[in-house]
Amino acid sequence: MGCCNSTESKREWKPLEERSCTDIPWLIIFTLFCIGMACICGYPIATGAASRLISGYDSYGNTCSRNNSKVEGVPLSGRDMTENKFVFFLEPCNLDLINRKVKSIALCVSKCPSTELKTYDDLKKFALNNGSQLCSYDITPTRYTGHSERFTKCPKLPVSPSKAVPLFHRCIPVDIGCYAEFAQAFITFVGDNTVLRRVIAGVMASKEIIMGLCILALVLSLIMMVVIRYISKVLVWILTILVIIGSIGGTGVLWWLYADHRHAFENNTLSALGREVASDNVKALLVYAIGATIFTVVLLLVMFFMRKRVALTISLFHVAGKVFIHLPLLALQPFWTFICLMLFWVYWIAVLLFLGTAGTPVKNNSTGVVEYHMEGPLQYLVWYHVVGLIWISEFILAFQQMTIAGAVVTYYFTRNKSQMPATPILSSMARTIRYHLGTLAKGSFIITLVKIPRLILTYIHSQLKGKENACARCMLKACVCCLWCLEKCLAYLNQNAYTATAINSTNFCTSAREAFLILVENALRVAAINTVGDFVLFLGKVLIVSCTAFAGVLALNYQRDYTVWVLPLLIVCLFAFLVAHCFLSVFENVVDVLFLCFAVDTKYNDGSPGREYYMDKALMEFVENSKKMGRYKPDDGDGREMKSMARAGTLA
Repeated sequence: MGCCNSTESKREWKPLEERSCTDIPWLIIFTLFCIGMACICGYPIATGAASRLISGYDSYGNTCSRNNSKVEGVPLSGRDMTENKFVFFLEPCNLDLINRKVKSIALCVSKCPSTELKTYDDLKKFALNNGSQLCSYDITPTRYTGHSERFTKCPKLPVSPSKAVPLFHRCIPVDIGCYAEFAQAFITFVGDNTVLRRVIAGVMASKEIIMGLCILALVLSLIMMVVIRYISKVLVWILTILVIIGSIGGTGVLWWLYADHRHAFENNTLSALGREVASDNVKALLVYAIGATIFTVVLLLVMFFMRKRVALTISLFHVAGKVFIHLPLLALQPFWTFICLMLFWVYWIAVLLFLGTAGTPVKNNSTGVVEYHMEGPLQYLVWYHVVGLIWISEFILAFQQMTIAGAVVTYYFTRNKSQMPATPILSSMARTIRYHLGTLAKGSFIITLVKIPRLILTYIHSQLKGKENACARCMLKACVCCLWCLEKCLAYLNQNAYTATAINSTNFCTSAREAFLILVENALRVAAINTVGDFVLFLGKVLIVSCTAFAGVLALNYQRDYTVWVLPLLIVCLFAFLVAHCFLSVFENVVDVLFLCFAVDTKYNDGSPGREYYMDKALMEFVENSKKMGRYKPDDGDGREMKSMARAGTLA
């Protein structure tokens, strides 16, 4: 596309108000691709597949709530189902996990049975009173009690009470206990039903505690953001001390609780009902205690060897704290991105379900059931749809990175902070939409090109598990690992390329080349920031998860007689980590953007008259201290000049 042409040797860095659109061809390509995604959505809607999915359809090709046409070779098709608005499954709990569907005959009925039907005579009375045939259409209600095929064409007795699912018009059993077999298929470590039931009972018994701990994790994450804003200079040491105390203390508490529970179990001081639960808790606490001990030892060793590489990280963290003071809306970026991703994923899943019911009705000769198949080129629409899932998801994430980069760049290169835009985040969004969507499309497409083969190889490896030889298994894992590493490297380069685009308004390839050269020139600094900085943020995540888990242990300890700890504690810890990751990942992005701005600033300026630094005082102190220690030599910048961005606030 011509975006990789080399720039002039003496190029000036553009202020924000002088930028132009970048990677326009890729914006056109991405727009056409999105139009294709919309057409894929329109195809099942135009052919009736969408209404078929929402209204429901039976096993003979009849769509409920409609007058249907005949399907060739299916005598029970072509029936008027205008009054029959709900789908009833003869065996609703017979789930086919491989094909992800209910393995049962489906019928269109006018009403779902709201009470339990124990005999065929009850089925007959229900059909005659409500006009809902719960057996196959070729069996009249008066013959339910004596028909020879009633055991295969009528529902399995007793028929559980059911109610219609809103919007999708399916009769679903009120008692979800019939799906226990479905749940057990996903829990391979469960050896008997009693363990599964105790785990589920533990989750239900402690649901209030789980919700409270999830709220605690959210509050702790917000507090961590406040701590980062106001005490960033001592944040590293505070987190280090707290994590040491928390990890050692938490490990000690787990060992103490293990000893206490084991003593209570061995002395039989618990009630008979709680003895089995106590045995599970003793085993879970032992596993937790051993894991916490190993984790604590490794953590302390890593912290010992990284204790001296914190100077630049502390300075960047201090400036990042000021950024959040001036740009508080940065903390809300994960929410907007999450909402956009959720909306897109809901749309994507809905279209995928539409495609599953699109195509030509074909009778399955082995089961006699009508299935829908897309033939010819239409069958590849699903693959196009899958590529769209990856590309557009990466595009949304890239938009967040560009928005953050644009806002932080505006802050860094604005000497007089009072001249900043009133809403830098919204201004950055507007610039991104106006000028840089093509750059985001190209960057996200590169990630998609790497992610797709990795996912394909991962899928092949999972399908061939236990069938391939050791050499093939090793080669597949090696390829997946290499592609994963390449994806992470490209994602990091993309993020810095977006920052370079936000600084200079160049296209993706030029920005990536500039960012790569700057990162190579500052390789040691990059290593220090990525190790120390990421590790500090990881400590913050560990602290949030540890505090939430510690509170969970104390709360669940008061319910030891009837609560199994394994699943509730895992749910809480997982949620706490996800919340902490969402908040602190924004802080990590800000630090990375600040570092690239700092590297650019030191490359083209040396503090002399006419080449003054843009950096904050904290970073200035770091540079001065580095000069005194002989570790810093300013670059002459090859004669290039970086123009002031103080007038960035004029942009809408």
